[in-house]
Amino acid sequence: MIEARPLVVRLRNFVGDTVLSVPALRLLAHHGYRLELVGKGWARGLLQAEGWAVHVRPADFRGRIAQLRQLRRQFRAEDAGFDARSNALLFPYAFSAALDARLAGLKAEGLATDGRGWLLRRGLPPHEARHTLLEYWHLACDFLRIQAPPPSDIRLAVSDAQREAARAMLAARGLDPGRCVLICPFANGRIEFIERSWPVFPAFVRRLHAAGRPVVIVPGPTEVAGARQLYPDAVRLDGVGLGDYNALLQLAGVVVANDTGPGHMAAAVGARLLSLWEASADLARWAPWGTSTTLMRCQAGWPSVDEVLAAVEQALPTAGG
Repeated sequence: MIEARPLVVRLRNFVGDTVLSVPALRLLAHHGYRLELVGKGWARGLLQAEGWAVHVRPADFRGRIAQLRQLRRQFRAEDAGFDARSNALLFPYAFSAALDARLAGLKAEGLATDGRGWLLRRGLPPHEARHTLLEYWHLACDFLRIQAPPPSDIRLAVSDAQREAARAMLAARGLDPGRCVLICPFANGRIEFIERSWPVFPAFVRRLHAAGRPVVIVPGPTEVAGARQLYPDAVRLDGVGLGDYNALLQLAGVVVANDTGPGHMAAAVGARLLSLWEASADLARWAPWGTSTTLMRCQAGWPSVDEVLAAVEQALPTAGG
């Protein structure tokens, strides 16, 4: 049996991007690479059930270089051919990602963007005007020098332990997961001046509560105060790691989300997802990827509360079902 070759892979800094890179990561692993991922601390929980090693990237410049140099020394000792081939792949597009790898002595490949081609062992061509998942997929294909069709679903792994933890959280609050509406109302700012948060989310939740539908919200560390203020009728689950959050999304009766990281997580784990979009948003590039997703967008503005409520009722079992 041939031992897998170590490959340092720098992840993007956003949850949604990391989720969309999972098929590309699997492709690399399938072709004989042992993935050594470098990214944000939350990536460990997000990808825990996939079984890949995640090295938490230091915030400071010296720390980043020292980490990559240490990884290079470790993998060179394990694999005599580590330095003889391309040994790193960069998903970020930034100049700094290529500079870090070069200063650490890694032979990195990545997109030849941001004037960084000279820092790379091989600059790969960008593929414009396509979905972000396809950008990462074709980056991996170009690295491997193959052509392959992307999967129709991401199927992000969720462990039995994560599902058990999610069920226990809901049971402790007297909730049947299959009847819950899990909302993901927060989005980090705007993209290209387009608002990403459905402005009537609070009114929607009030209507659900009045109709007797249990609503669950899982705020991030910076979203707890906003969740408490805007969604007092929702069951709030604070301090949940992304691995258990994956399980909560998968178990929920239906998930209603903005263009946000948890929305991509929901699609990736096969949740029944209603994905809400403003009329001018770029779905072709950023829509959640998966066959369990229903995209909701109007010709102008946002979907109405009544439209989304009707979609929720259609997705959920009846009270007697």
